[in-house]
Amino acid sequence: MSADITTAAPAVETTAAAALPALLIRAYARYSGFTVAAAIIDEHGDVHLGVNVENAAYPSGTCAEQTAIGAMITAGGRRIEKVLIAAGSDAVVQPCGACRQRIAEFASEACEIVSVQGGMPTARAGFWGLLPESFGPRDLA
Repeated sequence: MSADITTAAPAVETTAAAALPALLIRAYARYSGFTVAAAIIDEHGDVHLGVNVENAAYPSGTCAEQTAIGAMITAGGRRIEKVLIAAGSDAVVQPCGACRQRIAEFASEACEIVSVQGGMPTARAGFWGLLPESFGPRDLA
């Protein structure tokens, strides 16, 4: 996957991406040493932040995306428009399988996953292409 920098990112996305590198130091990655910070942009354009929080009793930890989803729900957001993810390694990272399922619960039809390197949005992917034929709320209707 290439990390082509997107120059025409909306202001809210650019601002959220710029905040993630500083947030990485708040992650609690005592066991893996792999810090992750995430920002979710909801249907109102509000930004919700999260970091990964590990636990000695694997797999009791919490991914950054999961933390950010909880912040979104707590603040009253219900639909995810974008998920921005930065790793302490500055690698292009994608949500793990469990986070993909969590994102699917709230993802809009146009939801995007945006990788962040050096505080800049880079590689992006349409969310639904990452979790084709997923199980979700529509299956329980």
